[in-house]
Amino acid sequence: MQQFTVTPQPKFQSLQTNTPFQIRIAYFIMIHHKPDIFKSMFDKIYTRDQFYLIHIDRSATDDFTEEIQQYLIHFPNVYILESINIVTGGFSVIQAELNAMEYLLNVSKEWDYFINLSGEDFPLKSQNIIRQFLTANIGRNYLFYYDQKLYRPDTLQRIQNHFTELNHKISSLIYKRKFMDGVTPYIGGKWFIFTKDTCIFLTNNKRVMDFEDYYLHTLLPAESFFQTVLMNTAFKDIIVNDDKRASIKNFFFNKNRYYTNFIESLKSNNQLFIRKINKETNQIILQYINDTYLLPLTKVDEIERELKRNDKENN
Repeated sequence: MQQFTVTPQPKFQSLQTNTPFQIRIAYFIMIHHKPDIFKSMFDKIYTRDQFYLIHIDRSATDDFTEEIQQYLIHFPNVYILESINIVTGGFSVIQAELNAMEYLLNVSKEWDYFINLSGEDFPLKSQNIIRQFLTANIGRNYLFYYDQKLYRPDTLQRIQNHFTELNHKISSLIYKRKFMDGVTPYIGGKWFIFTKDTCIFLTNNKRVMDFEDYYLHTLLPAESFFQTVLMNTAFKDIIVNDDKRASIKNFFFNKNRYYTNFIESLKSNNQLFIRKINKETNQIILQYINDTYLLPLTKVDEIERELKRNDKENN
């Protein structure tokens, strides 16, 4: 496996109750509909000493865009990224995120973590609790990853074929090609929490451009680009295999049992956000989130969990 020369400098430390230092977050939020859901989420994550960058998809209606712009104009530390057309399954999602990292780095270097969200995400904990957690674990990156060949061989056609992103879809004209030499492909999810140093690396290292050139013509790169780049560098040593998101699934049978099990899962983990919150979300889940919003995170030994997961995967 090829190793690059850039070496991250993790700074793991425990948060002391008497320390004044607390990390600052740069949020990047991609939205295209449901303004009320977005506003509800934004109200929960907003503080005056952090940074917020919003991307409104070009496909959004004029009324939606105008409503969001008028809403955000009252917040001095909120910025709007130039809109690009996001094609489902294409590289445009990655491009928007790389643009966002570069934009926020140009705005200020006074932040420590970059978190990507959608307009339907919602914090499970207050900003104070989330910042305390990241301060106590400063230097770590959070995203899901799996060796694509070992655990998701059914998805290899996404990277072994050449795809072309058109204005509104992925072209049906594809052809086989060789994968990148000396690189192990990884896959996972499209949600992450990255350190500022990681963002600097992703937007300024020339070797990353080789990954961009290749993954520009893959299918669903949002689930594999960052995993493959970081797991093939020294950054792999500071990745926690967890994106800190809980996700509600649509179930048509045994709903009550699912909701009960879902809440039990929330109690035993330390996720920071929940995906796909909307007006149809189960009231029991919404009530649980409201009741526990200011309660401390469940204590989870992430290093021990990583070791157990690795042992399980290797057996």
